[in-house]
Amino acid sequence: MDSMNPDLKIMPPEAPLAMPEQDFAAGFRDAQAPADARRSSAGLWRALAFSPAMAASVALLWVMADWFDAEGINVVEAILLALISFNFFWISFTVCTVLLGMVSLARQERPVRQGRAQPLRVALLMPVYNEVPWNVLGNARTMLEELRARGGKHHYAMFILSDTRDPEIAAQEQASIEALRTTLAPGLELYYRRREQNTDRKVGNIADWVSRWGGAWDAMLVLDADSLMTGRAIARLTDALARDPGAGLIQSYPQLIGAQSVFARMQQFANGVYGIAFAEGLSRWCGQEGNYWGHNAIIRTKAFATCAGLPKLRSLSGQEQLIMSHDFVEAGLLRRAGWGVRFLPRIRGSYEETPPTLIDHALRDRRWCQGNLQHLRLLGSTGFRAVSRFHLFHGAVGYLMSPLWFALLVMWALIGQGKDASVLHYFSPDNPMFPQWPEMTETRHVLIILVMYAMLLAPKILGALALPLSGVRYEDFGGRTRFLASFLFEVVLSILYAPILMVQQMIAVFRTLLGVQKGWTPQARDGGTYGLRTLIVCHALETISGLALSAGILAGLVSVWLAPIAISLTFAVPLSALSGVSAAAARRMVGMPEDFHEPAITRAARSHRNELKRLIEGKGTMTPAE
Repeated sequence: MDSMNPDLKIMPPEAPLAMPEQDFAAGFRDAQAPADARRSSAGLWRALAFSPAMAASVALLWVMADWFDAEGINVVEAILLALISFNFFWISFTVCTVLLGMVSLARQERPVRQGRAQPLRVALLMPVYNEVPWNVLGNARTMLEELRARGGKHHYAMFILSDTRDPEIAAQEQASIEALRTTLAPGLELYYRRREQNTDRKVGNIADWVSRWGGAWDAMLVLDADSLMTGRAIARLTDALARDPGAGLIQSYPQLIGAQSVFARMQQFANGVYGIAFAEGLSRWCGQEGNYWGHNAIIRTKAFATCAGLPKLRSLSGQEQLIMSHDFVEAGLLRRAGWGVRFLPRIRGSYEETPPTLIDHALRDRRWCQGNLQHLRLLGSTGFRAVSRFHLFHGAVGYLMSPLWFALLVMWALIGQGKDASVLHYFSPDNPMFPQWPEMTETRHVLIILVMYAMLLAPKILGALALPLSGVRYEDFGGRTRFLASFLFEVVLSILYAPILMVQQMIAVFRTLLGVQKGWTPQARDGGTYGLRTLIVCHALETISGLALSAGILAGLVSVWLAPIAISLTFAVPLSALSGVSAAAARRMVGMPEDFHEPAITRAARSHRNELKRLIEGKGTMTPAE
């Protein structure tokens, strides 16, 4: 470590590529983008996704308005009607998307004849910021060796683009690079540079590479610090881009891996079970107007440089602000310029990790909230496609709903002294968003209630039923009984954590609006446990709200139907502590296919990580690649 070069920089010759800032007030069309005429339309799929959801929401609004109208609709009831029907649209839309995904997966489509893929020079870009270096480089080595073993006509190189500011981590990072380069097999290219200033964070990091080296590369595969992709997945993404001259960006479906804690395994189970059919449906109605999630996606370098240079946004105080959630905006800019943005969820072998605890998830959510709320200011940008605007709006409204529902929860608790004088008894014990109307005997009323509750669980149930259509077997989870147990655990945990997450998202919104949320700290990769003091401070609002709600219920001022929400909020601290419980306890609660058949790439990555860690800590030697 003492002999390390503090200014280590291992890069190829520069190949500058102009990356002008875009103007959101003026339309732009890239002359290099092919015409849209040759592309298939997603109009029918969109109609099948949006129309039923809209019709169901309007029908619900009509029926509920009829219920209220008997005694006149007051302001509170009007707000309830608007919010419930608005939220019901998103639930219905999710169900429609999953159903479309199931239809798509079940279709036996003939393979589409595609042109021959031209060889591409592809740069694998891995931006890092104060990350554990042996984890990052263990993954990088694994991907390079996967590509070498696979072969093919495309040329790949890995770029570690460091924005690390911590001197100790930077020293380990550079020592790891030098050690790894000495053991890489001939022909594998690994480059590294560390910026002196991390100007504009990840946006500036990628833009710096594009403007200085991007001219020599046909495409860039943008990775995250915890990304891991098989050689087959990378090759399939590259082939897809090579065969579609109109594609500017192709996003893969990153599946979660490496979950060890209760919360992380819950997230991984949901991603791997419910997410497959949803992703398939999403890809259908998006068509060429897909979205970008910031990593595990391949991008045409020149198209990105020409069309996706991000300007600063001007705040109300006149200060310039960096666009934080840049990926959604970059996808919209590429599509505005005439390039297709596609989503290929059937490409398997694209992986990422997830926050290990509830607190880590909430901290990440605060960063995402800060960026997604910025998107509201871009909805009127000139030239954006309607679906691109929908992606921007959807990302923002997901956060804005939480403070509105929390405000309604407070309103419900304050209206009336008893059950008959309060609207509290309208609402479900598991979710304050959907009404449980009292003592209704008419068949149509009962059916509507049943439909509403079924809609809440429908995406999960449909996603689980769609697994065999995607090639995943229930036996992969340890058998049908083990799968069912894991499914039920995930549903129960989701119900318990939902009110807490609502409060945390509300906090994130207010931190953003008040300007408290600053910076973009790196995500906790290992995590696990937090001290009691941290848990209490982080979940103080939930605990106080839960205790107040519980007191109201015991005093007869608040409906008993809100007891499950009160319990969840009251016990936010122990539930948060439970989220970080790992190892055997987590595996017993939620089972994963990886528990029985671990993918070869994750075994290789773990081996390379541990080997490099031992070397940097002075406890081992590197094994040269064959």
